[in-house]
Amino acid sequence: MELAIGTESRQEYLSFELAGAARKLVEQVMLAKPGENVVITADTSTDWRVVEATAKAAYAAEAVPTVIWYETRPTAVVEPPAPVAGAVARADVWIEFAYAYILHTPAFKTAMAAGARYICLTGMDAEMMVKTIGRVNYPKLLALGERLRQLIEAADEVRVTSPGGTDLVGYNRGRKVRQSGKLAEIKGDPIMLGGQVSWCPVEETINGKLVFDGALWPPAELGLLRNSVALTVKEGVVTKIEGGIEAQTFERWLKSFNDEKMFWVAHWSPGFNPGVTRPTGRIVEDERVFGCIEMGLGSQGAQIKGKFWSAASHTDGIVLNPSIYLDGVAIEQEGVYVHPDLVQACRELGVPGY
Repeated sequence: MELAIGTESRQEYLSFELAGAARKLVEQVMLAKPGENVVITADTSTDWRVVEATAKAAYAAEAVPTVIWYETRPTAVVEPPAPVAGAVARADVWIEFAYAYILHTPAFKTAMAAGARYICLTGMDAEMMVKTIGRVNYPKLLALGERLRQLIEAADEVRVTSPGGTDLVGYNRGRKVRQSGKLAEIKGDPIMLGGQVSWCPVEETINGKLVFDGALWPPAELGLLRNSVALTVKEGVVTKIEGGIEAQTFERWLKSFNDEKMFWVAHWSPGFNPGVTRPTGRIVEDERVFGCIEMGLGSQGAQIKGKFWSAASHTDGIVLNPSIYLDGVAIEQEGVYVHPDLVQACRELGVPGY
């Protein structure tokens, strides 16, 4: 996977910078304390450099790092081997690097119920960690996310359009919006990589066309998209999938679960990490392309504060250069934030062009 997407694989590549990013992740994002058990899960598709750097950072912070290394499952959201489930259920801090992530599985839910502070960093490699954590001003990133969260939460009608053909409308009706890329301050409250807010409008109010034109994963056959995948959405459910070979692959994968909930829209998630300027095929990075919006299908976690359901799996797709309208007023136009508060936050974060 690493060489196929053009990432340098040498051990010494960005090694100093990676050490700094790993320390930032452990101490400033996950807030690991001396004596805490830090469990790091990784599969055989994971970049070992980030695993090793993170374990060293946890040890230097006087926490107790444990690395769990296991086979790559055929897809995401598959229950891991029992020893993996046992380890994460006893973690104070759980950092997941596994390519076939186990977010939403029974093992994940058990670990959350036990109070683990969890972050999903699926597919993270050395360059991604440096770009999205090490070189980013995290407090300023969170400030931008908080203002974006407030604006969306205060609105009722949310409309998203894009040059690729997306034209989707949903109504919040008082739904809460969550900055998923926050700090790991609360036991049992999962977080994601910084640079994303997430919520779901009232599911039955979601209607229109959703066109993924950046990336889409899983299934494993997809990732960085060469052709768009167009979805027709009616009352929160995907009723038609159109496009070329990627669309056919995606539809076959969804239908293979024989689970109608795989066609349910689970969340809307604007991305804004300045370290990500284009899709790469690694979904945790692609979800945070600066100015994109990512939308998920399948399982909806309780943290989204929507209906909350379990499906056979979960998938995420990226819409590039979206325009976002809140009650008819644009806060973003074709990938560029235009609301004055967001423009100012981008300037303070040092985003080029603002």
